Amino acid sequence: MIINCIAIDDEPLALDIIRDYCSKVVFLNLLRTFDNAIESIEYIRSNKVDLIFLDIQMEELTGIQLLNALKHRPFVIFTTAYERYAIQGFELDVVDYMLKPISFERFIKGVNKVFERMQFDPSASKAENGKPRPAEASFFFVKTETRMERIENNEVLYVEGMGDYWRIVTKTRRIMTLMNARKLEEVLREPQFCRVHKSFFIALDKIESIERNRIKIGDQYIPVSETYHKTFFDLVERKKLA
Repeated sequence: MIINCIAIDDEPLALDIIRDYCSKVVFLNLLRTFDNAIESIEYIRSNKVDLIFLDIQMEELTGIQLLNALKHRPFVIFTTAYERYAIQGFELDVVDYMLKPISFERFIKGVNKVFERMQFDPSASKAENGKPRPAEASFFFVKTETRMERIENNEVLYVEGMGDYWRIVTKTRRIMTLMNARKLEEVLREPQFCRVHKSFFIALDKIESIERNRIKIGDQYIPVSETYHKTFFDLVERKKLA
């Protein structure tokens, strides 16, 4: 499978790095590079572009303004020197957010995400009934005190409500964040996650055992409340082999 891509950045050195990295990845076909976002719009509309490497801070038209101007949007990886746009990137469903200077190792990690999504569903980057199919983000950001923390979906074990805060428990970290429960439900969705209690979301693939109305994940026993009982056990039933 070949991924047709373009790069948009007003820094010549940044474009040189993308060209070099793309030339080393067998499944990437770099169609063109642009140092001006406005010039890229017609090309994107007229050609089959699967992936855009996109800078954010550019003159005349920013990367975010460009995305908002596109009716049908390919996969996007932001390549930027600024962390402060991470939340907007998440809201725009970008596949990845790579901070400059970008190492080749980090580049590979980002493009592999696109490859995996297209391999799983080759039509994911194509328009369906005149509308693009949105990509599921593989990560999300939460605010903790003075900084934004990036969390990979596949690292989450469970999330526990603690008063006005939520504690996100991953394989290596415990992160406290102040977040609306509805917003959390938008991020932690089926089929990867499930809410099982007003105070708990769990990652279905991290369940070790289920005993009556209790779920064991690591050393934690998590209750399944009556409200979420049917939804949870319906999901479990779909996974049963016998």
